[in-house]
Amino acid sequence: MVKAIDNRWWLAAAVAGFAALPWGLGIYHQHVLIVSLFYVMMTASWNLLAGYTGQVSFGHAAFAGIGAYASGILATKVGLNPWLGVGAGTLAAAVFGFLLGVLCLKMGGIYLSLTTLGFSEILHIIINNEYEITRGTMGLQVPGLIAEYSKLAYFYIFLAGAIITLAVVHRLIHANIGLNFRAVQNDERAAAALGVDVVRVRVLAFTVSSALAGMAGALYGHYLLLITPQIPSLDQQFLVLSMTVIGGLGSFAGPVIGAFGLEILSEYIRAYGEYHVLAFGLVALIVARFAPRGLVGVWKQFMDRRRPAA
Repeated sequence: MVKAIDNRWWLAAAVAGFAALPWGLGIYHQHVLIVSLFYVMMTASWNLLAGYTGQVSFGHAAFAGIGAYASGILATKVGLNPWLGVGAGTLAAAVFGFLLGVLCLKMGGIYLSLTTLGFSEILHIIINNEYEITRGTMGLQVPGLIAEYSKLAYFYIFLAGAIITLAVVHRLIHANIGLNFRAVQNDERAAAALGVDVVRVRVLAFTVSSALAGMAGALYGHYLLLITPQIPSLDQQFLVLSMTVIGGLGSFAGPVIGAFGLEILSEYIRAYGEYHVLAFGLVALIVARFAPRGLVGVWKQFMDRRRPAA
């Protein structure tokens, strides 16, 4: 009990210190932190599905796109308040996630991956071709979430979004349903034999993961003031995948470390264009082969080796 209280104090101190960080930074570095927080939301929510239930989906960026375009279209075409639009975008992503989950999560494995990959490509084609609604490749201009645009204000909005995402993930994986997640991941047949509704567990994880991605996409679109097909692209999806795997798939802190580490690194190698996504993909493959638990796993191994010597 005392240790848990101490951990909460350390966590609160870390969040407070991070919240004060942008005050000493310029606009560019504030932007990097905001984008990093966006990827924290994306990686943490994808890790809930892939890391804790073992279901690899290639449609996560597509759900972020659904959230972004739903919120943006409602704001521009209907005149809905952007904050209400973010809620509507989150709900839209959750509904699409639920429907897709019900349709394809009975298959699992490679079939789920192929189905979500096809869904992502279909959505991308629709966005590019429905020019009257989405403005195609030109992008949809949307209003901001605040009257006066401020990087500092958006930093705190995204920080709140990241905290909400991490809190939801933490709550789920440490509740009884989290035990079902791990049971399904480790052995579906054994979990089903013990009374776990495997499909229900998968659909729940898929729906929550999709909703959190939709919220991230909606916030990101209103931050950029322009929603483009880049948000639901496969490049975005593979970047999220790389961040999660390199940070530590199946760990709580891994996606956070991967999101900040790779986003900051990408700013230094952005001169190489889209090749940096390929480089991250190769690094993710190497990490998955030689350090399957990612940077978090490497750190834990290092600490375990030190303990006997101490």
